Amino acid sequence: MFVAMNRFKVFAKDAEAFEAVWRDRDRRLDEVPGFVEFALLKGPEAEDTVLYASHTIWRSRADFEAWTRSEAFRAAHRNAGDNKPMYAGHPQFEGFESVLVEKKQKDAA
Repeated sequence: MFVAMNRFKVFAKDAEAFEAVWRDRDRRLDEVPGFVEFALLKGPEAEDTVLYASHTIWRSRADFEAWTRSEAFRAAHRNAGDNKPMYAGHPQFEGFESVLVEKKQKDAA
């Protein structure tokens, strides 16, 4: 499993618009081999910013990297530059390879 995260510091005044951009964007992830899950996470608020993280889970790093070279990736990021005024700094990418995964077992009836 590979987890890809981008952290965004968004100006507080633009938080709702930032969420709308993500809610309404054409991510096309379900078309991509190896995609498992996406989440947009809202973190702590500072004086004038809100921290967000986009979080995708992939079967493997290779699947994630293939997505970054795909037409689906280009289409999903086509207008990303239009949102730069919402950001306090550049988005920060972080990628993680799984070392240990534990899931809840089904409850016994």
